Amino acid sequence: MAKTYDVVVIGGGPAGYVAAIRCAQLGMETACVEKWINFKGDPALGGTCLNVGCIPSKTLLESSEEYHHLLEGLDSHGIHVEGVRLDLDKMMGRKEDIVLQLTNGISALFKANGVEWLKGHGKLLADRQVEITAHDGSVDVVNADHVIIATGSKPIDIGSAPVNNIEGLIVNSTGALSFHEVPKTLGVIGAGVIGLELGSVWNRLGSKVIMFEAVDEFLALADQQIARDAFRQFKKLGLDIRLGARVTATEKTPDGVKVSFKDKDGDHEITVDKLLVSVGRRPNTDNVAAPEAELLFDERGYIHVDDDCETSLPGVYAIGDVVRGPMLAHKGSEEGVMVAENLAGKHGHLNYDAIPWVIYTNPEIAWVGKTEQALKTEGIPYKVGTFPFSANGRAKAMEAAAGMVKMLAHAQTDELLGCHIIGPFASELIQEAVLAMEFHASSEDLARTIHAHPTLYEAMHEAALSVHGHAIHKINT
Repeated sequence: MAKTYDVVVIGGGPAGYVAAIRCAQLGMETACVEKWINFKGDPALGGTCLNVGCIPSKTLLESSEEYHHLLEGLDSHGIHVEGVRLDLDKMMGRKEDIVLQLTNGISALFKANGVEWLKGHGKLLADRQVEITAHDGSVDVVNADHVIIATGSKPIDIGSAPVNNIEGLIVNSTGALSFHEVPKTLGVIGAGVIGLELGSVWNRLGSKVIMFEAVDEFLALADQQIARDAFRQFKKLGLDIRLGARVTATEKTPDGVKVSFKDKDGDHEITVDKLLVSVGRRPNTDNVAAPEAELLFDERGYIHVDDDCETSLPGVYAIGDVVRGPMLAHKGSEEGVMVAENLAGKHGHLNYDAIPWVIYTNPEIAWVGKTEQALKTEGIPYKVGTFPFSANGRAKAMEAAAGMVKMLAHAQTDELLGCHIIGPFASELIQEAVLAMEFHASSEDLARTIHAHPTLYEAMHEAALSVHGHAIHKINT
């Protein structure tokens, strides 16, 4: 007889493993199905994020920034360094060690919380049964009172640039995290979050990076004042970002990859050593459910869910990248917590209006809430407050004074509607605005909150003051 669990989670990434742990904490007998095999050939938890996504990319971003800072950032401090040498193998080894530590940590958390890890591919059958196909080909079926689908996403492929990570010439994000040498030239199709982050890594390590972005608008999801500032700063750092450039074909040559592209000036060709395809991700819902399960998908392959993440099937839920909303690890994790708490009879909730976004370039870009262009489109009256890091003492001391903080507040109620940052540690600073929005705070609430001096957070304080023309350390206009 098939074993029955209170909850079976399909997928062990940030959405799935968090959901499984929280379900177990709330007293439910929980199993998590995960098929990932890591770079050592061993089963691993953590999904794309921990294995070939968020964690390894941020590790390389940190390492490459240290290298770049040592080469170019210390002279102004009166520190002169000679004989700097890049050991790429050691850098990659550090990345792999961190990935192993964190993925093994999830396994330990499963044991500590009593979550059973079912290794293999999970597929939803009818009547909340889950089929697990193990790596040796054996098949087992378990029953569940509740099923949570959290199978994540995968890179979008394009016909003009077929990816082969093993060959290592035309790669997606997974391949670009494991180059064995620094390419002299790196082409990047797509100037979004992934393209900018990985392009920044290899630019810092010595590559000439050329980015092909098909649309004419840079970072369309971001506030456009921030995006324009970012475009200027990335250009200064050496990223060759070509907007309105659509790649039409690629050809492997003895010298690398010949890229054919079209822009407003016509057709062009350029040859690069390596080519990264980073045009977005799509929900990983292939073979996630048998036809007889009758799970409902939308036209783009996302699983249809209601506000509580319940699918068209009673007792079956879906969270993370396979459902509507931004493909962000922290969004999926919080959806997992929400579903677990609702299953336990508690009051799970997720405020989709207060989800932070971060691009871990240098300078970092982070935002939460509405952009100025969205407020204009929606006809919402608003006020704007800005403050440049060039007027912040801590940023000046850090030689990181480029960028700004921008706050948007309702013109009548003063409630904070959005915050947008480009500058040092934007990923950390944005959390103050996220918390403020969660509590429906006003810009005046932030303006009347004491911020320590000297800190980067003073830029948040001054931007809040600026909403009503009260900034102290800049001229109010």
